[in-house]
Amino acid sequence: MSQPRRTALDALHRALGATMTDFAGWDMPLRYASEREEHQAVRTRAGLFDLSHMGEITVTGPQAGQALDHALVGHLSALAVGRARYTMICAPDGGILDDLIVYRLGEQEFMIVANAANAQPVLDAVTERAAGFEALVRDDRDAYALLAVQGPEAPGILKSVTEADLDGLKYYAGLPGTVAGVRALIARTGYTGEDGFELFVAPADAERLWRALTDAGHAAGLVPCGLSCRDTLRLEAGMPLYGHELTAAVTPFDAGLGRVVKFDKPGDFVGRRALAAAAEKAAAQPPRTLVGLIAEGRRVPRSGYPVTDADGTVIGEVTSGAPSPTLGVPIAMAYVEASHAAPGTAGVAVDIRGTREPHRVVALPFYKRER
Repeated sequence: MSQPRRTALDALHRALGATMTDFAGWDMPLRYASEREEHQAVRTRAGLFDLSHMGEITVTGPQAGQALDHALVGHLSALAVGRARYTMICAPDGGILDDLIVYRLGEQEFMIVANAANAQPVLDAVTERAAGFEALVRDDRDAYALLAVQGPEAPGILKSVTEADLDGLKYYAGLPGTVAGVRALIARTGYTGEDGFELFVAPADAERLWRALTDAGHAAGLVPCGLSCRDTLRLEAGMPLYGHELTAAVTPFDAGLGRVVKFDKPGDFVGRRALAAAAEKAAAQPPRTLVGLIAEGRRVPRSGYPVTDADGTVIGEVTSGAPSPTLGVPIAMAYVEASHAAPGTAGVAVDIRGTREPHRVVALPFYKRER
């Protein structure tokens, strides 16, 4: 069995006393001290994350945009330079292979950011699908380290170490700049429900940037954060996680994310026919719907637990669940039958090891920051 890969910040994480874990073949910090404190820091101040396990894939060439239009479900050739878009790559049968963020770095240059566990399959699929286009697909996973500063204090912290125009940087946009003397792609994206930035830098510069951000954020209460609080943050924000809410057995329409599929873009794309059928089916008779569940007790619903109606009949399944530090109660996302998906539906419960624990159905997200 191969050893997990280590990021450029591995020694620093260990020096900070992080609890490390194997995640998608990478040795990553799970937490540094208290998961709850790290979570609350991001909600109220700022947190600093190492996300260098994510997979970067660069697509260049005169037909790079058209190649991505064919390979992915979004209309990427219409993306303006400097902007980013949330999209997906689907199998021919419409199942989701991964959800992605694509940045347009230039007229003929795009960067795909894939989830760590799916980076190789995405690279292989995009390479195969781009073969008929004037486009080059490059594996850039070793070319980048990725740091994220998330939370309400993030803009002020980053402004203190860069002259880049952060005020002019919109949500889901990116620009090249220098941060604490380090060349970076500065992106206003994230996975926490808060404002914040993701910084793509050369691995050799990662430790220098981490230390500079730590120093700059000290007075504002910035703390290092691990993957554990990243999961509770995204759960509160109603953001799907591949392998939980999104899988190869689910289409974007099943997940309530049909908006990412652009049927009106020019040319054909992989999965188009199956996705058109899925869209038609969802419009006529909605499949199971992704909802939020708030526990009325203290027991925590976990992925895979059955969701039942008042009669005890199984009507769905939990996809993600955890205690919510912000709400102070256990929460979950679950796919349930459309007849039980309306907020406030009575009698809904989660079967937690043989006991039906009552839950309240709510609309997602559980938490939304004030703009």
